[in-house]
Amino acid sequence: MTELSRDSGRQVGVLVDRRGAVTHVMVGDARSIELPDWGRMRAGAGRLRGLRCIHTHLVDEGLTRDDLTDLVLLRLDAMVSLAATLEGLPGLAHVAALRATHGTEEPIQYLDPLPPAQLDFDFRAWIRALEEELARQDRSHEVTDGDRALLVSVTGGRCAADVTIQIDELKELARSAGVEVVLEVSQNRPQPDPKLMIGSGKLQELNILTFQYDIDLVIFDQNLTPTQARNLSNRLDLRVIDRTQLILDIFAQHASSRDGKLQVELAQLRYRLPRLAQRADVSLSRLAGGIGGRGPGETKLEVDRRRTRDRVRRLEKELGKLERQREARRRRRNRRNVPVLSIVGYTNAGKSTLLRALTKSDVVIADKMFATLDPTSRRLRFPREREVIITDTVGFIRDLPEDLVTAFRATLEELSDADLLFHLVDASAPDVERRISAVHEVLDKIGRRDIPELLVFNQIDRLPPDAGRSLADRFGGVAISALTGAGLRELLIRAELILWSEESANEGRPRSPALAVEGGATR
Repeated sequence: MTELSRDSGRQVGVLVDRRGAVTHVMVGDARSIELPDWGRMRAGAGRLRGLRCIHTHLVDEGLTRDDLTDLVLLRLDAMVSLAATLEGLPGLAHVAALRATHGTEEPIQYLDPLPPAQLDFDFRAWIRALEEELARQDRSHEVTDGDRALLVSVTGGRCAADVTIQIDELKELARSAGVEVVLEVSQNRPQPDPKLMIGSGKLQELNILTFQYDIDLVIFDQNLTPTQARNLSNRLDLRVIDRTQLILDIFAQHASSRDGKLQVELAQLRYRLPRLAQRADVSLSRLAGGIGGRGPGETKLEVDRRRTRDRVRRLEKELGKLERQREARRRRRNRRNVPVLSIVGYTNAGKSTLLRALTKSDVVIADKMFATLDPTSRRLRFPREREVIITDTVGFIRDLPEDLVTAFRATLEELSDADLLFHLVDASAPDVERRISAVHEVLDKIGRRDIPELLVFNQIDRLPPDAGRSLADRFGGVAISALTGAGLRELLIRAELILWSEESANEGRPRSPALAVEGGATR
């Protein structure tokens, strides 16, 4: 091998099975060699490929990053590089193999470089013991709940503080989806790679990390194009999703009403439609036609796309009926001339907690993003026998996927009748202004930015004393804690002033709302 390599000026390699038989012969160029493509390599948990790769290097450079990536990705028994001397004789043999790891140590073990003639150990017994250890590691992983995920962010020159905030938000989204975040990786690139989003060097690093930390799922903070998602999935041999797909999955988990389920399904279909790709096996894809039929027939891809479009049209029609039913209910409600107060805000700002505190109703609350999706309406009674309908809406988020905005437009139409918006803001968040802007962007998209708005800074109990009030004064809002009830009285006073401003001008300042229970209002 080394003589052939030196004479041809190319790397030469072989794949050897555990019986010592050569199964493949490869010839590369001066710097690299390409191994055969066997498809997905992770079918057998705890099992190695049963092949070791032995190939030459024209210079004694040891094992390269490409060698180690192939070792991990293809789960080879071992990777061996032989240095070809100028005389065509074998130099040192560098040997590496996988080993069981739980993320606390290097996932690759190395043998001391030796001339090939001095490599003397029982390879079969060694590889059998290694597979047993890998199988034990995989069995211990199977008992854990949920996927183990690696988060990836391409920073694009953003400052470190912004990157940290966005990674933390992605971690919260993953937690809402029931995913265990094991590791976070970022790469600073001026422009994302059009084929892979990340660079090839970073991709090789991810291959090793996914094996080292036993990763099941890779989540990108940036939205991936269909080509990028497909290439990454093939190169990492894992499921790869982006932020939009993660949010869609959370919505699918938390939707409970018929409206919500239909809207989520519609958003998912619209997201997946441009990402449908031709299957590898097309042998039976054109049996729909033939002689005397309608031509060559449809491919499996064309059938999938047609069925998806048909389902989208049916969902849009059904959602249109439900929207008309909601419109009729709104007209009946409007005839009673009852003001409507809607709670909007960034996800997990405490909207459901505020609704529960004001109305003392049994509303589901959870410290998770998008824990509630379906609008909830309750009656809230003010002094002097005044009543309002208070509604909790779905939470917003930065860069809310366009498909979700479109699909949930019918639900967000509930805001059209609102006389006042309680724009709830998490006062303890490090990026308060960005979250306010994100909510305003969504309101602009649905044409509801002109509705009167009262900024309500929630969770002041997490801040130092008076810090929440100072923040609210800076924005002209109200500081509250929906959990403890602090500031709710002032909130109701401000709401009454806005809702009945004309009557207040004629009759003087309204009385302070008499709260039936501490921290709440009468229902």
